[in-house]
Amino acid sequence: MKKSIGIAAVLLLLLVSCKTDKKEILPTPPQPELTLLEKIAQANGYEEWKNVNELKFTFNVDKDSTHFERTWTWKPKINEVSSITADTTITYLRKNLDSTLTKTDASFINDKYWLLAPFQLVWDAKSFEFTHTVESEAPISKKPMQKLTIVYKNEGGYTPGDAYDFYFGANFILQEWVFRKENQEEPSMTTTWEDYETINGIKFAKSHKMEGQNFNLNFTGIQIN
Repeated sequence: MKKSIGIAAVLLLLLVSCKTDKKEILPTPPQPELTLLEKIAQANGYEEWKNVNELKFTFNVDKDSTHFERTWTWKPKINEVSSITADTTITYLRKNLDSTLTKTDASFINDKYWLLAPFQLVWDAKSFEFTHTVESEAPISKKPMQKLTIVYKNEGGYTPGDAYDFYFGANFILQEWVFRKENQEEPSMTTTWEDYETINGIKFAKSHKMEGQNFNLNFTGIQIN
């Protein structure tokens, strides 16, 4: 009798084990396909952005014999910005902006956009309309590339209605772009995206040059905490 009870217990244990194993090998639900905007952001390390507590960088413009620079520290989790110059440091929370900070904040938004445009495509996705051309001639290199055109809505932000044409290859890394103020047909500025460096998993284009000009909009002192 005891032997029969023992065999029954073993069979029951095997049945429970089989049921448990079946639960563990359930197929993983398919992940949604990334949008084009997400593919560009992800190619530049967007997955790592959630780990960023503080970003520091210096925005420089070198044109002919002149040099201009301004340094920023940004804490994205609380949206605190510090403008740092040789004379003073101004720190503010973007949710508490007033008229005395408008000019400073507009400069920050401009400089941050140049540095993080691939991420801005995701952050600003509800603020613009976009079109995608599979093959188009890049304006500087004249190479065939993909082209993404975004046009911001006519309300909100510091420069409503502006348009950008992004040029990139199969790896979704930006190589050139065109800025068109208020969506005008003629380019307002056309530059390269080059001198890439990966810092803490995030890819930054540190130089933006204009064809036929001694011009380099560039970034130095990029630090991530």
